[in-house]
Amino acid sequence: MLDATLAEIGPLDEPAMAAARDLNARLTKPAGSLGALEELSVRLAGLAGACPPPLPEPAAVAIFAADHGVHAQGVTPWPQEVTAQMVANFLAGGAVVNAFAGQSGAAVTVVDVGVATPVAQVRVPAQRPGRSTPRLVDAKVRAGSRDMSVQPALTRDEARSAVETGIRVAYDLVDTGAGILVTGDMGIGNTTAAAALIAAFAGMDPAEATGRGTGVDDPTYARKVAVVRAALARHVPDPADPLGALASVGGLEHAALAGFVLGGAARRVPVLLDGVSAVAAALAAAAFAPDAVGAMVAGHRSAEPGASAGLDRLGLLPIIDLGLRLGEGTGALLAYPVVASAVRVLHEVATFDAAGVSEN
Repeated sequence: MLDATLAEIGPLDEPAMAAARDLNARLTKPAGSLGALEELSVRLAGLAGACPPPLPEPAAVAIFAADHGVHAQGVTPWPQEVTAQMVANFLAGGAVVNAFAGQSGAAVTVVDVGVATPVAQVRVPAQRPGRSTPRLVDAKVRAGSRDMSVQPALTRDEARSAVETGIRVAYDLVDTGAGILVTGDMGIGNTTAAAALIAAFAGMDPAEATGRGTGVDDPTYARKVAVVRAALARHVPDPADPLGALASVGGLEHAALAGFVLGGAARRVPVLLDGVSAVAAALAAAAFAPDAVGAMVAGHRSAEPGASAGLDRLGLLPIIDLGLRLGEGTGALLAYPVVASAVRVLHEVATFDAAGVSEN
């Protein structure tokens, strides 16, 4: 499945992009007055191969959840059981992502790709009133990754299985009508793996790629940086071998998110990236297929330092910058109305000729 998906990913359609630039220039507004929204609409036209491109609706967010063996190194004070507990919270509609998805009319799918604690053993709170019921997909590859500081986090087969899980989820959401895919993630310790991936793909020093995640104190942060540095020194992941990099220092949710991005790119549907874990996965996806970047839209600039470096590496400009570092898909969902507005301009704003407005 991975090889077939990569074969379907191609460059943006230049004639459609040219048509979108021309249309933007003829709309009843000063040229360039919508700033980055205009270039975003052009890219989305190139992705769709049509001008105007389809409205990116409805939105569908997929939250990939997994645990991490590196948790044993004390990189976070949060207990590992919180991953499964938050999955239960997502299913009950009680998390921030549920509130933001409700605001945007986005469907929520939760994918257990590697949660250590069986979700069935966790008490699911009562469904929140007025919230749609998220769908749970059981696609567990294994019960969490191994400790990357002492051995590869995953085997290559496990990493491939997780990538292909993400592809399947993307295909399923698009086939059932999603006009834009939104990345979400959940996994205690996942910012440690994300930092290792970003450092590997962007050629960064671990201290520059590693942030404080859930807000850890100074000693825990120093330990986290040391763990990332040790893992990279042990495995020396090759950025030209994205499957190997994901296997050596990634998490199951990072591998699945990479597949999710690739699946969206193969189906020519935009993928709205959330925080640092999504950026790490996007770097892996770009290493698999450079043209996949054409499908990526950076929802926001995470407070995690590696996220900004990763977006720079991808050449992506974040839509919003609010100092967020929650994950789940929250920042991307806040950015979603902006993406939809960029496309709606091409559909609904009159041209100078049609409106009878004089051009300068």
